[in-house]
Amino acid sequence: MQIMDTRQTIWDPIRKKNVALTPEERVRQWCIGILADHYQVPVHMMMSEAGFKLGEKQYRADILVYDRKMKPLVVVECKRPEVDLTREVLDQAVRYNMVLNVRYMIITNGLKTLILKRNEEDGRVSYAPSGSMPVYNDMVI
Repeated sequence: MQIMDTRQTIWDPIRKKNVALTPEERVRQWCIGILADHYQVPVHMMMSEAGFKLGEKQYRADILVYDRKMKPLVVVECKRPEVDLTREVLDQAVRYNMVLNVRYMIITNGLKTLILKRNEEDGRVSYAPSGSMPVYNDMVI
């Protein structure tokens, strides 16, 4: 007897394969579409589930956007729709940015999206809410 796989999948244009359609994956794919369509980020300049190390601990960013020199430019943290965007979620993105050093952080659950811009003044780094961010070509100038 053959057992059928009834899991739903969705095409991930970054990984170029079908992936399991979890609630978080649905948010990730929605966000990839927004980045590509609205912010004109070329799909080949994004990486999904990008791994990196902070100290001895391994982490994965849901989406990383790279500039033309393959330096991280934007980090996106995606949560399931029922997950509130709390200070803890923000702290997670800030920790990632200790390694990635990006200009913009996006935190989204698909229902609510926060865009934060990195500011540096007198050697101090802070993150300010931003209503939007520039399109890709304006960010990489």
